[in-house]
Amino acid sequence: MTHSAHNTRRVIFIVLDGAGVGSLPDAHRYGDTGAATLPHVADAVGGLHLPALQRLGLGNIVPIAGIPPAYPSLGAFGRAAEASAGKDTTTGHWELMGLVTEVPFPTYPGGFPREVLDAFEAAIGRKTLGNTVASGTAILDDLGEEHLRTGFPIVYTSADSVFQVAAHEGIVSLDQLYEWCRIARIQLQGPHAVGRVIARPFTGSPGAFVRTAHRHDFSLPPPRDTVLDHLLAAGRTVTGIGKIGDIFAGRGLTRSIPTAGNAMGVERTLSAMGDQTEGLVFTNLVDFDMLFGHRNDPLGYAAALKAFDDGLHGILDALLPDDLLILTADHGTDPCFPGTDHTREYIPVLLFGAGAKPGRNLGILPTFADLGATVAAYLGAAAPEAGTSLI
Repeated sequence: MTHSAHNTRRVIFIVLDGAGVGSLPDAHRYGDTGAATLPHVADAVGGLHLPALQRLGLGNIVPIAGIPPAYPSLGAFGRAAEASAGKDTTTGHWELMGLVTEVPFPTYPGGFPREVLDAFEAAIGRKTLGNTVASGTAILDDLGEEHLRTGFPIVYTSADSVFQVAAHEGIVSLDQLYEWCRIARIQLQGPHAVGRVIARPFTGSPGAFVRTAHRHDFSLPPPRDTVLDHLLAAGRTVTGIGKIGDIFAGRGLTRSIPTAGNAMGVERTLSAMGDQTEGLVFTNLVDFDMLFGHRNDPLGYAAALKAFDDGLHGILDALLPDDLLILTADHGTDPCFPGTDHTREYIPVLLFGAGAKPGRNLGILPTFADLGATVAAYLGAAAPEAGTSLI
């Protein structure tokens, strides 16, 4: 295959954030035995109706109420196990792009050590509130009023490796909040190198606080090259849509296009497909995880799946002959499972288009990185350090 032959090739890679399909064999180590995001959502609503995903082969991967297997499916189908230690967004996406994380990011089930908070408070010139594991909405109910009175930012974490800073947009400007998060990102290195520092702006009044769409993630940069870096080195265009730019700290991207929800993510994916003729369009659809998985809302989750399936028809119609579509996830976030955290699950794998054999059962892939290796091979870039191409 010549270099020019790859110039007509394009991969559309869409991550349904949190859409796992069943607990991994080691899920017990994470307290996640029995988690199964998509099957449980389907059971909770009396069955899903997702005709586009059904025809591609979603129901062939695992039993999902309302989604029968397709014989033959239009796409290749399977599921992938996570080789990395962890179950967070950063770890999952890095592995999707060929980088396995063997040492998990640090987590803080008892809150952050005093030395971490002391250094942060000294740098921003004010005290903080919280320093606990909490739901992002519940902690606003608990501490939002005190924040309004004092101007002290609310710092909290979760089961994930995150340092979250919440502030009311009427009290702390977005620029100020983002600057505080940049300070935290610089400070949180070495043993306290959390996967993400997250700015969590909100508005409203006591009893009616609402988080806004101005959230911003400050991720650790990948420690080594990913498929995205290899694609740039090969002269390919790489567009990140949604929080892809945040997850990879801007590395390996030609351009980064932010979104405010799934509908905008689908819209901007279609727009990128209209003006980018080669390379990778890499989209994260965050609502499944953020709005419904973490909030134990299977009805909302099911509605979001239906809305995506409706939008998927447009994406399928916009595919060109040399396009490869990859649909997958990065972890589970089972809204029917105890707690509000990510769940350690297999992720679904659907491939459609050029290089993907209809009806092919890919089985259980040993690592998410097989998908990144597939992207690299199809687009003529160097192979990542982990993963084997599926085509």
